Amino acid sequence: MITCLVVDDEPYAREELVELLDKAGNIEVIGECSNAIEALSTINKLKPQLVFLDIQMPRISGIELIAMLDPETMPRIVFSTAYDEYAIKAFEHHAYDYLLKPVEEERLAKTLNRIRVDLRPQMLQDITPQQLTHLPCYIGNRLKVIPLANVEYVFSDLSGIHVATTNEYVHTQLTLKVLEQKTPLVRSHRQYLVSRDTIAEITLLETGAEVITHSGTKIPVSRRYLRSVKQVFGYA
Repeated sequence: MITCLVVDDEPYAREELVELLDKAGNIEVIGECSNAIEALSTINKLKPQLVFLDIQMPRISGIELIAMLDPETMPRIVFSTAYDEYAIKAFEHHAYDYLLKPVEEERLAKTLNRIRVDLRPQMLQDITPQQLTHLPCYIGNRLKVIPLANVEYVFSDLSGIHVATTNEYVHTQLTLKVLEQKTPLVRSHRQYLVSRDTIAEITLLETGAEVITHSGTKIPVSRRYLRSVKQVFGYA
């Protein structure tokens, strides 16, 4: 049984696809999401083998969501799209899995047959952004999209990944690894990333150092990452 997640901001489109998948056999729909922030959290939590992903969604697109996932735990992705013929040809050229809306049962069957033979994730780097400009976040039951320019630092603890902005603390499902790879945030500590633009000064200590931001926040700098932090100021 292949576990899958359906992500689409249109409820009728989700309902239609879930019904088709139920009829297809050997497919277990373990969740549905209406936006990319929900999808990111659900993918990290449920670890589906297969994700049906709408490309055109508000705030964060399906393509941007792919860039936020950890490549080491990437599920197989099937894009659902209402794109025009030119875009479809681009998908076919790279052999990406896609479904054209409205989804046809016969076309879905062909896609599933191919995936049953090979469920390995496809290489999607050619179409995903190399750098993130916004972070999907949440606070309580509110979902938020935070511009990266507003982020002061990010840190992790036992309760998760926390994002400190210029005026609030929020949380994100993105890993520190993805944030380090996909943003200009600088690693200062095993549990901390800091924005270059918010660093006011570095204080050297016996055990390493600490960064002081323009807001006065002190962020630890371990010996392992001290050199890379100093390079922000042009010191080797």
